[in-house]
Amino acid sequence: MEIFHCLYFRILLTFTFIVAVVVATNPYSEALLSLKSELIDDSNSLDDWSVPPGGNTGEKVQACSWSGVRCNKNSTVVIALDLSMKNLGGELSGKQFSVFTELVDLNFSYNSFSGQLPVGIFNLTNLKILDISRNNFSGQFPEGISGLRNLVVLDAFSNSFSGPLPVEVSQLDYLKILNLAGSYFDGPIPSEYGSFKSLEFIHLAGNFLGGTIPPELGQLKTVTHMEIGYNSFEGSVPWQLSNMSELQYLDIASANLSGPIPKQLSNLTKLESLFLFRNQITGSVPWEFGKIVPLASLDLSDNHLSGPIPESFAELKNLKLLSLMYNEMNGTVPQGIGQLPSLETFLIWNNFFSGSLPRDLGGNLKLKWVDVSTNNFIGSIPPDICAGGLVKLILFSNHFAGRLSPSISNCSSLVRLRIEDNSFSGEIPLKFSQLPDITYVDLSGNKFSGGIPTDISQASNLRYFNISNNPGLGGMIPAKTWSSPLLQNFSASACNISGNLPPFHSCKSVSVIELHTNNLAGSVHGSVSDCQALRKMDLAFNKFTGHIPEDLASLPDLSVLDLSHNNFSGPIPAKFGASSSLVLLNVSFNDISGSIPSNNVFRLMGSNAYEGNPKLCGAPLKPCSASIAIFGGKGTRKLIWVLLLCAGLVVLIVASILGIFYIRRGSKGQWKMVSFSGLPRFTANDVLRSFSSTESMEEVPAESSSVCKAVLPTGITVSVKKIELETKRMKKATEFMTRLGVARHKNLIRLLGFCYNKQLAYVLHDYQPNGNLAEKISLKRDWMTKYKLVIGIARGLRFLHHDCYPAIPHGDLKLSNILFDENMEPHLAEFGFKYLVEMTKGSSPATISMKETGELNSAIKEELCMDTFKFGEIVLEILTNGRLAYAGGSMQSKPKEVLLREIYSENQTGSADAMQEEIKLVFEVALLCIRSRPSDRPSMEDALKLLSGVKSEVN
Repeated sequence: MEIFHCLYFRILLTFTFIVAVVVATNPYSEALLSLKSELIDDSNSLDDWSVPPGGNTGEKVQACSWSGVRCNKNSTVVIALDLSMKNLGGELSGKQFSVFTELVDLNFSYNSFSGQLPVGIFNLTNLKILDISRNNFSGQFPEGISGLRNLVVLDAFSNSFSGPLPVEVSQLDYLKILNLAGSYFDGPIPSEYGSFKSLEFIHLAGNFLGGTIPPELGQLKTVTHMEIGYNSFEGSVPWQLSNMSELQYLDIASANLSGPIPKQLSNLTKLESLFLFRNQITGSVPWEFGKIVPLASLDLSDNHLSGPIPESFAELKNLKLLSLMYNEMNGTVPQGIGQLPSLETFLIWNNFFSGSLPRDLGGNLKLKWVDVSTNNFIGSIPPDICAGGLVKLILFSNHFAGRLSPSISNCSSLVRLRIEDNSFSGEIPLKFSQLPDITYVDLSGNKFSGGIPTDISQASNLRYFNISNNPGLGGMIPAKTWSSPLLQNFSASACNISGNLPPFHSCKSVSVIELHTNNLAGSVHGSVSDCQALRKMDLAFNKFTGHIPEDLASLPDLSVLDLSHNNFSGPIPAKFGASSSLVLLNVSFNDISGSIPSNNVFRLMGSNAYEGNPKLCGAPLKPCSASIAIFGGKGTRKLIWVLLLCAGLVVLIVASILGIFYIRRGSKGQWKMVSFSGLPRFTANDVLRSFSSTESMEEVPAESSSVCKAVLPTGITVSVKKIELETKRMKKATEFMTRLGVARHKNLIRLLGFCYNKQLAYVLHDYQPNGNLAEKISLKRDWMTKYKLVIGIARGLRFLHHDCYPAIPHGDLKLSNILFDENMEPHLAEFGFKYLVEMTKGSSPATISMKETGELNSAIKEELCMDTFKFGEIVLEILTNGRLAYAGGSMQSKPKEVLLREIYSENQTGSADAMQEEIKLVFEVALLCIRSRPSDRPSMEDALKLLSGVKSEVN
């Protein structure tokens, strides 16, 4: 019996030992610890992944209690691993995954895993959910995913995969969600993607996909959500997509699509959202879309659509968003649009719509955002437009007229109101005390009267207010205007405002004050020193008197100060010379006296900034007499004369010694920086370092007059042009560069600043990412795109010729100097640079000056006429896709009728097409511009008027 007991205990101990060893070395725990050893875990998110001394006890898997690990009910098998959002990184080998044969859910999302996706994952044959989104997996998507026969969800959104899309995924019969968006996949969408049997969600947007959209996608009868935009496809939207009978959401935005919208899409009777914006789609909006009853969001903006809004849209009772902006649509807005019960956002700006807005617009009590700007609307604002808590009302650049509806003043939800450039009249009904959320108000360019609302200071969130160019407004500036707590921009120019400027107490946030061309009088209050954020003050063409306050010179960010055409007296405060921000100071046509301070800041302004002050002297005006130059007045004493002359002699000797030493060192001089509005105040060293990784101040771009790209310290990318200078011509060159810097227009490249020494200058301007017209001239464009391009170029030239004083000829107008921004809007580059280069060589004629009578000198006139000639040549090149290069010299070789027929053919116009008449008018304007005699050419102002007459609705 004792022998039996002894044997029993030995067997029991052995069995217990074996179980303990097996448990201690459980394969799940071992595999997970191996996985942990490969990971970068800076946040110690997996600190609890450890086996205690002695190993596991019992049959349960120790790892089942670890974070992110989920097991079956008995805690004996790991069935899910969720490591999402744990700040993990590193490359995965995948060798551990062979253990997890029962795993159904694997989630690595929101981490920083990199390298190849481990193919070991594809051995998890029971896996239903694989989420690797928002990581940095790279390389081609590996083969083998077809082995995951039970996979339902594949989410690989936002990684760095490249190469073709994995065709194998189409073999996954149970797959319902496929998200491969936000990587670098290229090539076409595989036609096999039309064979999914269970797919409900497909997202391929934001890759580098190309080719045509496969019509086979129309076979996806179970898909409810498809996003394939933000790629670069060819061709049009396949009509076969209309066979996706369950589709509720379709997004093919920004995908380079062309051609018309298939009317068959109206067969998608369950569609709720359709996004086709930012493509090259042409034709009209299908009338049949009115049949898509569930449609809630329709965005067809930024295309080349024409024609009217279909009357059938009145049937879209569920429509919340209608965006047709930035197209070429016309006609009137159907009255039924105003009766849509669910409409919240209505965006149709930058088209050619006309007529009145629907009277019932806003009556549905849900409308939040209306933007119909830059059209040709007439009439008044619908009376109930604010009834539903309107937030944004944007109506600028139309022909609205009449009084503003009183309902606007009761629109307490309003945040943004823009109705500039219309013909509204009467008193301004706004009650700012009842508009607690209003931040932006622009009422400029209308016919308002009755003055500025006196309670403007009660607008607690108002940041921007513009009432300029309302010549009958009258009244005075309300007393507490500057105390509005967040006000940044106050513009009330050309409004016939009278009275005095109110004190600037509590003027903490105001950065722009524009009040030119009014009847304001009195002095500028010394409390202007409270305006520490002030960047621009324009008080020109008023009746101000008194001295220029020295307090203005102490403002740290003041860059533009225009006090011209007033009655200011006394000297120019010398403290302005210490300003590091001042770019433009204009005190012309006042009663300023004394000498212009000698600081370089004042000389950079040019003589135009000081003319019209008979008592003012000193560079850049006429020299002062000895007494004024030294004392700024008369009545000097002999002793002071002697002392000052002696001091001057000492300074001269010291300067001579230092000068000799300086010359012997051969220095090129210290670099200086002049920044215009739009560029943070960097030092010259900051800019120069951006050219190269070296620290050398002499490190520069390539040859003279070349243009390079640079990234400034804050990450701003700019273009930089190098110009060689001579010391004796430095003054004129920097003055002229300053003039170019303050020339601002939407169709001009914005100059940001320049840094210079005694021999070199680097001019900085906006970097435009979309190339130039020379690179794109042969691209086929529809007529409206060509027309807008011609108008943009004409507007930029007209500004240089007619809005700059004196006029600035471009001087080098050519295709390569017409750059495109991100919206393909044309910008004229290198305007005036020809004269700047000539100026530095001493060979420039007096092209940038004016006669004393204020007339243009003959040299400027010749250059302006040459600009017009070059413009005509460019228009002909645009009309012919570049075929008529240098057309001015070859136009006589063919009859005009023959050339017109060729242009009609190239622009694909029909024989009875109204477009032919428009093309003919533009063609004839171009012919006027290239006339051989300069005196026979139109001015750019006249040329623009002729071109704008082609389409009266042009914005």
